Amino acid sequence: MTLPASARCDGAGLLEVEGLRKWFTSGGGVVQAVTDVSFTLNHGEVLGLVGESGSGKTTIGQTVLRLQDPTAGRIVLAGTDITHLSQRALRPSRRRMQMVFQDPYASLNPRLRVGDALAEPLETFGLVAGRAAKAERVAELLELVGLRADHAARYPHEFSGGQRQRIGIARALAPNPDLVIADELVSALDVSVQAQILALIDDLRARLGLTMLLIAHDLAVVEYVSDRVAVLYLGRIMEIGRTRDIYRTPGHPYTQALMSAVPRVRVGDRANRIVLRGDIPSPLNPPSGCPFRTRCPVSLPACADAVPALRDRGNNHAVACIRDDVWSLSA
Repeated sequence: MTLPASARCDGAGLLEVEGLRKWFTSGGGVVQAVTDVSFTLNHGEVLGLVGESGSGKTTIGQTVLRLQDPTAGRIVLAGTDITHLSQRALRPSRRRMQMVFQDPYASLNPRLRVGDALAEPLETFGLVAGRAAKAERVAELLELVGLRADHAARYPHEFSGGQRQRIGIARALAPNPDLVIADELVSALDVSVQAQILALIDDLRARLGLTMLLIAHDLAVVEYVSDRVAVLYLGRIMEIGRTRDIYRTPGHPYTQALMSAVPRVRVGDRANRIVLRGDIPSPLNPPSGCPFRTRCPVSLPACADAVPALRDRGNNHAVACIRDDVWSLSA
């Protein structure tokens, strides 16, 4: 499969996902959670995955980490194909990719002191030798995310939600990973705390050169942090490109509908809200052709014939839609 320019990296790619598919077998049939998803990720780049609930964002993240085994496709991390590696063979790559989970309350063991939780990955991967070195590294991690070294002696219930998410970020950074996958990083937090966590991520990017796959349904979060954005619908990428291009000139009708729902804060701004008809189809029985066609306000009979491929529209911006006239109206 040849990736369009917008899905490929311009430099030495850290992560390459090609034709990724994850289908689940259930009593009612086959759930097509993710189908033929391809993208690459550069060193030091943040790629945002956006879409409604059920679009396959979290499944992609978990499959890239091999927390789920892919049904088809390839996952290559720093030149190593990890798609079918056994758990034992995968162990060296585990250190290189870490995850920050959505729920800062459920992701920490309530019986472990914070210092012990941060020390676990250090011990697991043999990254420190001796108690003093371990305590020093734990203190560095806490201070890196804006907490104090003496917080290591506390339990998770003694912290606020925002502080717990900082601890989760510190734990993900503990083994010096090459790739961090953040699944709905701030969705469980108050709005004021969300801004603080996003500012922390922006700071860590500058200081550490983080490479991140950012999973979110909040378009404002993705715009603030990401270099590129991939828009998902029913397990497929509808549009992918640089963040400023996606937000200024969305090309796919689905992306245009998402952008029209973003609140406007400047006086005089008026958004022509695009209201989608119907519900998201079931991944047990997705529509033929374009998966969005049953809700698309500009669909044609031809949209049912085949799944549209991602086509580059210039400036490393690709859209999976046969309606070139719709693209031209937004460009």
